[in-house]
Amino acid sequence: MASTSTSSISLQTSAQKPSFPSNSAATTFHTNLTFPYNPLPFTKFLCVRSSSTSKYYNEVVVDEEMDRIRRLQNGSDIRGVALEGEKGRSVDLTPPAVEAIAESFGEWVINGLEKERGQPVENVKVSLGRDPRISGASLSVAVFSGLARAGCLVFDMGLATTPACFMSTILPPFSYDASIMMTASHLPYTRNGLKFFTKRGGLTSPEVEEICDRAARKYANRLAKVSSVLRVPPSRVDFMSSYSEHLRNIIKERVNHPLHYDTPLKGFQIVVNAGNGSGGFFTWDVLDKLGADTFGSLHLKPDGMFPNHIPNPEDKVAMALTRAAVLENSADLGIVFDTDVDRSGVVDNKGHPINGDKLIALISAIVLKEHPGTTIVTDARTSMALTRFITNRGGHHCLYRVGYRNVIDKGVQLNKDGIETHLMMETSGHGALKENFFLDDGAYMVVKIIIEMVRMKLAGSDEGIGSIINDLEEPEDSVELRMNVVSEPRYAKEKAIEAIETFRQYVEEGRIEGWELDTCGDCWVSEGCLADTNETSAAAVDAHMYRAKVSDEVHGQHGWVHIRQSIHNPNIAVNMQSSVPGCCQMMTIVLRDKFLIASDMDRILDITEIDKYAKSGIVG
Repeated sequence: MASTSTSSISLQTSAQKPSFPSNSAATTFHTNLTFPYNPLPFTKFLCVRSSSTSKYYNEVVVDEEMDRIRRLQNGSDIRGVALEGEKGRSVDLTPPAVEAIAESFGEWVINGLEKERGQPVENVKVSLGRDPRISGASLSVAVFSGLARAGCLVFDMGLATTPACFMSTILPPFSYDASIMMTASHLPYTRNGLKFFTKRGGLTSPEVEEICDRAARKYANRLAKVSSVLRVPPSRVDFMSSYSEHLRNIIKERVNHPLHYDTPLKGFQIVVNAGNGSGGFFTWDVLDKLGADTFGSLHLKPDGMFPNHIPNPEDKVAMALTRAAVLENSADLGIVFDTDVDRSGVVDNKGHPINGDKLIALISAIVLKEHPGTTIVTDARTSMALTRFITNRGGHHCLYRVGYRNVIDKGVQLNKDGIETHLMMETSGHGALKENFFLDDGAYMVVKIIIEMVRMKLAGSDEGIGSIINDLEEPEDSVELRMNVVSEPRYAKEKAIEAIETFRQYVEEGRIEGWELDTCGDCWVSEGCLADTNETSAAAVDAHMYRAKVSDEVHGQHGWVHIRQSIHNPNIAVNMQSSVPGCCQMMTIVLRDKFLIASDMDRILDITEIDKYAKSGIVG
């Protein structure tokens, strides 16, 4: 695998650059790679007796082992605990589990290509990239082993980003048939996971479910028969250099600087906070080579323990440190990446953090200049003010289900239906553009912002990128609360759905005064903004959720409540916004008294956080 150790090359901040192969030609390992195998404890699964009781017992154990794999699915991703250290959580993303999933993915890719081409296929090529998590080494070997068992040729990209993994299926001379990124995004160092790509893009939740079902059977049948040595090592490739060149060329071509074409960022100071994830490449392989001054950049050295802060553009510490670096160095722009660089946030030259609704507004304004009248899809947690911001610029705002894959897939479907949709973006920072293969790429989003910043400067403006969203109103009150599902893990999803559907029933039946279920209504786009009602094109539901509009006699319609099942954890998230200060606490009191307690849902949900906020207005 590509090494994540660092060379002696240093940046101005003494952050170090990880070493990569010096050319893009494939090279082959000549060492055997192994991973430790510590099988999960299980009860005499291999012992078979003739009694019907024993037969039933063994079937139950098989089901439990298969459920271990199925529970690793989180929407369109795989997520699990890869290292000891989390209170109340045991390791479930083990090398044997990862090997079974990788083998099943390889078989799924091969079967799909054979179906598409109508004949057997050979030399199916699959790449693997990973973030710097310390569990990545052993789990990578498991991926290599599984893909080899499926009959795939394997290519090791080493330290990489999620968008780069997809682009490795597109950019020549690589153009792999599929790719896997090993990451758990912004989650703790103890976690890890897998994201899957083909040339069509990221896999959908039903596709990942199919792969997990296949993997579950392999895992339950294999258990004590796990590969530990790679007989055919993967080929090592340097794709990140080609991906970086791709991004540099986009900036050079679209800025088309009249004085220094090859260094269009000369005279700009840009600070990058990579959070010790995979995003440091953007500093030395993109910005530096385009002439930018990156002095003051933070946490560029990959470190799988993430010692400084969570690599997450939504993290307050990450944004505060970046803001301080921008102001201290009088920088033109600050950039914050998440671990695997499929999300980003920025800080403008005045030190204003731009993420969430503000980032969506900024990108929307840029896209609407290029594509007047386009539709922009977001999740349903965005503010009413964002809708006004988009429509005031001639755009159309389509609110859709939470979940970046849901938002992106909605945009893809709208384009197929003939509705021009150039931007799909979630408040978490996942954003995809039609021009970029509908790929959620944090680096590409930053590229769009940088291009606009340079164009503004060339036009004579010194206002900075933040001036574009000066007219975006902010909600007076907003909060996010969580309710854990009180249940065994295997029943948690079912209980969460029960609670959320009961919420829908209460609102529809008018049991909560002033609350009305938010639906598409007269939305011009098509059926399916907040709920897919068109059975012919409805997307598979990976998590149940509803949004209610909230009104009262004094303020009229002033806010909304969004309740959704988490796809990552056994809990329910509640988001609220209001244009009236203090109204989120009042809505929480109503939610607690008129729904949770009245419906007895407080029996299956831990409402401690709801109750505390209702009483004190304090979260946590």
